[in-house]
Amino acid sequence: MSNNPLNAAALRGAVDLSALAKPARPAAPPAGAPTSAAGGSYVVEVDDRSFNDAAQRSMQVPVLLALWSSSQPQSRAHVDALAAIVNSYGGRLLLAVADITQALQLRQALQVQQVPMVLAIIGGQPLPLYVGEQSDENVRAVLDQVLQAAQQNGITGRVQGAADAPEPDDAEEEHLNEYHEKAYEAIETGDYDAAIAAYQAALQANPDDEDARLGMGQVTLLKRTEGVDLQQARAAAADAPTDVAKQTTVADLDVLGGHIEDAFARLIDLVKATSGDERNQAREHLIGLFDVVGATDPRVKKARTSLMSALY
Repeated sequence: MSNNPLNAAALRGAVDLSALAKPARPAAPPAGAPTSAAGGSYVVEVDDRSFNDAAQRSMQVPVLLALWSSSQPQSRAHVDALAAIVNSYGGRLLLAVADITQALQLRQALQVQQVPMVLAIIGGQPLPLYVGEQSDENVRAVLDQVLQAAQQNGITGRVQGAADAPEPDDAEEEHLNEYHEKAYEAIETGDYDAAIAAYQAALQANPDDEDARLGMGQVTLLKRTEGVDLQQARAAAADAPTDVAKQTTVADLDVLGGHIEDAFARLIDLVKATSGDERNQAREHLIGLFDVVGATDPRVKKARTSLMSALY
């Protein structure tokens, strides 16, 4: 992926976010009608849970998705500059901002390799814009093209800004479960053990809490891969194709990097090549990664079938 701004070729190559965003197409408001942003702002912070809400707004107003990483604080500087530019458009654009250290599903779906990374979502369809920092002049040129593309698709709404947004109704606001709040706070501080404990408590309180199950799997993955060198891990795994610890480490890194199918294939091959306790360890680790990616993901369903064939 280059650092070049949007061009005609880029507009033809959409990134597949279908696993994350399947927005229903609501009745379109009249052209130019306002839509509301959370908190009455042209900029909203999103994660894996709230991304779909931003994608749904793209049916009325073009949405920009800006990805950064709290592990690379300098990547936030460009996102903040982008926010200022978006605000200058007076509600013709909505900027959704996601930290990929927390939005792991977004990171996987987009196979993020560099931040900042910026996409547009128009009518539920994502379009890659650019990666890396850009000058204000280049960014404005890109945004003008986004608005032109949106207009061609009949999307000409405006976001209701802070100055004219109604006060939120506290009774209608959604509040995160207290366990989830504790988990998010722990993730922000890098305390993965505390986050895992919070998700475990959430599951004890509600065994059907799939968000907690998915969150716990993702945080566990972050903890396992913290400080691991990718190249060294790959080299070690290449020298020991049946070493469960080395193979599972690379599989973890592949999932974290968005190479889901590679990770699953590696562990299925490991199940085939091992026996006894080692085979069981490989199987259990693979099942754990299924929880990280999500049970409804088609890649998980396919891998489950392959795992059954490998076992029996």
